Amino acid sequence: MLGEIDQFIIYLREIKKTSKNTEVSYQRDLMQMASFLRQQGIETVDKVTKTSLNSYILYLEREGKASTTISRSLASMKAFFHYEWGEGNIPKDPAELLKAPKVEKKAPTILTVEEVNCLLSQPNGESPKELRDRAMLELLYATGIRVSEIIHLKREDVNLTVGYITCKDEQKERMVPFGKVAKLALSAYIERGRTCLLRDMDSQWLFTNCNGMPMSRQGFWKIIKFYGDKAGIEADITPHTLRHSFAAHLLHGGADIHAVQAMMGHSDMSSTQLYMNCTRGESVRRAYTGAHPRR
Repeated sequence: MLGEIDQFIIYLREIKKTSKNTEVSYQRDLMQMASFLRQQGIETVDKVTKTSLNSYILYLEREGKASTTISRSLASMKAFFHYEWGEGNIPKDPAELLKAPKVEKKAPTILTVEEVNCLLSQPNGESPKELRDRAMLELLYATGIRVSEIIHLKREDVNLTVGYITCKDEQKERMVPFGKVAKLALSAYIERGRTCLLRDMDSQWLFTNCNGMPMSRQGFWKIIKFYGDKAGIEADITPHTLRHSFAAHLLHGGADIHAVQAMMGHSDMSSTQLYMNCTRGESVRRAYTGAHPRR
């Protein structure tokens, strides 16, 4: 079965043109599935049945895996066995009728405007690292892009004159505007910080680590965590927290939901509406505390 999984990953890379993160995720899920099935005496794809896959899903539930994790694993299995069926390697797709567990959408963590201002004011020095950190934080909040998008930005993706960035996500791209504060932070970093970090090296990436190498997801997560602790913010801050806050603050300020959807890169409007629900609840609370005689 391992050989078939390898062929499937090659298919994703060369035919479907999926991202590296997607390939890694699918391969990890399928290798874990194959390991479980091998322990059940199933070592070839033609021996896999709907019952054996259901057993694996039940195993994941017993292990206490989150419903989101199980749903992702199920999606990987469905894609893999559909591919195997399409290639004629199996007579029937055993994953076709499998159902994913219900995933409860949790309310995203959203910072107040005051908390965001406090967080973004933390890197206030003139060292190359602080110039970079300030530029990254300002740009993340100004655009709401994903952490995978900000660390893969190239210098050519930023138009400082007009004030927008171009985000490329697999086979599509979108342009997202940013304001004056982010522009100032980016200009300072590009003019006085980036060259020092690169140390005479050439790099296509806009943001690099202190060795001039591309910034990693883990590296940027540590930056957010460091400044969140420094700002005294109690909420568990991740790079996605600024993305959530960007959307919620725009909608609260009266931005058109379709425009926010386009900037966020959401294919499904329901993902954007989640932020609308958050801001609506806050508006109701403020109306209550401002008007009720026994608030």
